Amino acid sequence: MSEKNMWQIEETLFGQGFRLICGVDEAGRGPLAGPVCAAAVILPPHLEIPGLDDSKKLTDKRRRELMPIIQEKAVAYGIAFASHTEIDQINILQATFFAMERALAQLSVQPDFVLIDGNREKDFGLPVKTVVKGDSLSANIAAASILAKVTRDDFMEEKAKEYPQYGFEIHKGYGTKAHYAALTDYGPCPIHRMTFLKKFYGDK
Repeated sequence: MSEKNMWQIEETLFGQGFRLICGVDEAGRGPLAGPVCAAAVILPPHLEIPGLDDSKKLTDKRRRELMPIIQEKAVAYGIAFASHTEIDQINILQATFFAMERALAQLSVQPDFVLIDGNREKDFGLPVKTVVKGDSLSANIAAASILAKVTRDDFMEEKAKEYPQYGFEIHKGYGTKAHYAALTDYGPCPIHRMTFLKKFYGDK
């Protein structure tokens, strides 16, 4: 996909008079452990960052190369978490919205319009549009997806040092065969999402 296509959604909004367009995405909705991380990014209009795409399509090395470029060139960005405790208390969707609100609150300028990856809309007090597969269609959402993914991966790699038996540095908390095997052997650790493990332990 060319860089030009990554700006098509924004182009339509520019045509409607919006200027500061913010992309919002999250990382870590699915894992059994750790927080969900959200990022909000406002890129300068038409900025070309070679290789910018959905973070899931990029290697870890490439994401880490792009992250400082995004941070340097962005008009503004914010990165925030909602904890595993909050996920258990209010559910993953609401916790994701919490993280998004916190990321938006960190922006040094207020956006005119917010593009959110996915299909679940939330009233952030600003004009909002949800975009399915937005991280591969919008430059701003793609940039947010990279910041959220790298930040959350770093968090889980740090926690792997604290709880080495689970292999968080490898699977980042997702429900891999090795992760479930560790849960069977050791039980959950303090950063596991207990609401995500009810079925697993209920089946024992």
